[in-house]
Amino acid sequence: MKKVQSSLTKLRNLLDITVFKILLFVLLGVILFLAMFSNVKPEKLDISLFSVAEQTIRSPITIEDKESTEKKKKEAGDQVKDVYVLRKEIAQNRVDLITSVFDSVIEVKEEVKEKRDEDNKVNTSVEEVKQEVSETSPSDMLTMLKGKLTENVTKEISDPVLSQLLQANKDELSIAKDLTVTAINNVMSTRIPADEVENAKKKLEEELKYTSLALNLKSAVIDLGRYAITQNEFYDPVATEELRQQSVESVEPVKILQGQIIVEETQLINREVYRQLELVGMLDNENSMQPFIGLALIISIVMAALYYYFYEMNVPIDKKQSYLLLFSLIFVLLILLMKGISLFQEIDYSEIGYVFPAALGAMLIKILIDERLAILLTIIMAICGSIIFNEGVTGTLHITVGIYIICSGLAGILFLSKQNQRSKILQAGLFVSAVNLVVILSLLLLRNGQYAPVEYAFYFVVAFLSGITSAVLTIGLLPFFEAGFGILSTMRLIELSNPNHPLLRKILTEAPGTYHHSVMVANLAESACEAIGANGLLARVGCYYHDIGKTKRPQFFIENQMNIENPHDRLPPQTSKNIIIAHATDGAEMLRKYKMPREIVDIAEQHHGTTLLKYFFHKAKQNGLEIQEADYRYPGPKAQTKETAIIGIADSVEAAVRSMSHPTTEQIEGLVRSIISDRLQDGQLNECDLTLKELQTVADTLCETLKGIFHSRIEYPEMTKQKVKRA
Repeated sequence: MKKVQSSLTKLRNLLDITVFKILLFVLLGVILFLAMFSNVKPEKLDISLFSVAEQTIRSPITIEDKESTEKKKKEAGDQVKDVYVLRKEIAQNRVDLITSVFDSVIEVKEEVKEKRDEDNKVNTSVEEVKQEVSETSPSDMLTMLKGKLTENVTKEISDPVLSQLLQANKDELSIAKDLTVTAINNVMSTRIPADEVENAKKKLEEELKYTSLALNLKSAVIDLGRYAITQNEFYDPVATEELRQQSVESVEPVKILQGQIIVEETQLINREVYRQLELVGMLDNENSMQPFIGLALIISIVMAALYYYFYEMNVPIDKKQSYLLLFSLIFVLLILLMKGISLFQEIDYSEIGYVFPAALGAMLIKILIDERLAILLTIIMAICGSIIFNEGVTGTLHITVGIYIICSGLAGILFLSKQNQRSKILQAGLFVSAVNLVVILSLLLLRNGQYAPVEYAFYFVVAFLSGITSAVLTIGLLPFFEAGFGILSTMRLIELSNPNHPLLRKILTEAPGTYHHSVMVANLAESACEAIGANGLLARVGCYYHDIGKTKRPQFFIENQMNIENPHDRLPPQTSKNIIIAHATDGAEMLRKYKMPREIVDIAEQHHGTTLLKYFFHKAKQNGLEIQEADYRYPGPKAQTKETAIIGIADSVEAAVRSMSHPTTEQIEGLVRSIISDRLQDGQLNECDLTLKELQTVADTLCETLKGIFHSRIEYPEMTKQKVKRA
């Protein structure tokens, strides 16, 4: 063990140099990289087109299949039908056209009539009238009508049709007009594509066929209506393209998902399967560096987070280096254990990752260092576990194992937050096992798969083993880490505070007054330390042992002089001084003999610092001795930590207040502040990092605690009588 501690001391000294500290993190990163190298190394498949797959092949990555996506988009675009729009204004235009034809016919007839009436007024003889009428022949009327119509209309409507209209009287034309316009509206109110124009014309013809018009006029009206019927539904290229674009954009990209089966065992590798294998990089990936770059980046982030955490850790340098070495050792141990367990996946134990003692590292770091670092380690282990236990599918992440490790580690940390006894570690393991069972059950249910009872039993057994193994290994490894690194854990402190400890029993039996004094000082020091954020538990336990040296000569200390004469009354000041001063060095030697933690030894050795034994110093001067003040001071060293300094103040305060008879609140406050002021002026606090603000808080806390201890009590009649008798 001494050789181990010597080696660790050398390593700690090296870590004081920044370069070696960085090298340590680089070494941890290299170990991580080597452990996960095979899990991210791309798998090279020796397969050919139209061969039979010898194994089920899954995709190592999620990637878009652009060829399939484009094919799907093309199909979606092709399925979009052309957009045709109904132009309702065409129907109105054709109605207006036919209406204008009828109006033109009526106008021609009215013009002929007006001209005839004018001629009748001028020409009185019958022969002249007949001659004038005969001058406006049907051909002239037809010519007049064509003059009122457009060239396109006259080309499309035959002369016989126009002639028949001119031969009809005004009433017949009005009826024919209404029937024709109505029929045109009815037919053209529906869509008439190019290939349905003839059918629409036949429909109009059928509608006009059964009207009451004269046969010749009916025939003319039908021809006129057929001319009016035309296409009113037309292809819209802009709307068609917009609809086609919307359909294409709505197509979701075709993706090959990570872990998706590309080809199953014994299945033929056709061109499509071969193309997908090539797409995910499983045919020619021997020289791919991307997975290794990704792994290196993840490891860099993890190492940077750890470096920053230890850089910002607010503990003494030597303790920080010990913590760093301890963490590194536990970290490497966990990675190697995880990698070793993952090798069983190759023999068809794909879910063997659940047996990993996920709470082991979290509980060790929680007990030995602190809770925040334990949580950080749990997260890192979850990341590493999801890569290492990836079921042999390179490039994938086993997310369920990562979730399992996080939940298991946090369960162990939470249980030990308030349970610091070593005996509680096994209970923590049982608690972790219970959490593991619930987590695995929830993950199985989330998969929505069908599992046999044997499979459920397997999962539950490995979950239980994970929790119990974590506890057993924690209990087994804890003493080695505590002894090897000299770490005083919370659990170790609580064990040292047990009254059955041999040294505490020694104080209790051999120096009961000192024991009572130590307990009182412990109460004062713990409350003061906690008030400023120092380690209150360390202060309490240190107080229990700080006067262990008095057990060598208990009767020479006033708290143990019950009903006996003070031996210092018969001794010269020099001898008394040596006896009193020796209790600090004697106590430190006894604690070292019992291999007590260094922090406890330091408290026993430093709690008086280099203070002056004022009583014996002044007594020696009164005796006329030529002495030096340094001869009547404790050898020190001065308090190096906040806890030791506060214990020294609390020790003096408790002894001083106990010597007072019925101290008042004002007397207690004055005494406390006077002692702190003396220590400050004497330079006893120069080597610890207590601030003036913290000293003020310590003074206030000590005063409050002392007021609670030395509060005034009601004097009962019998107590008064006893005092009178004594007087």
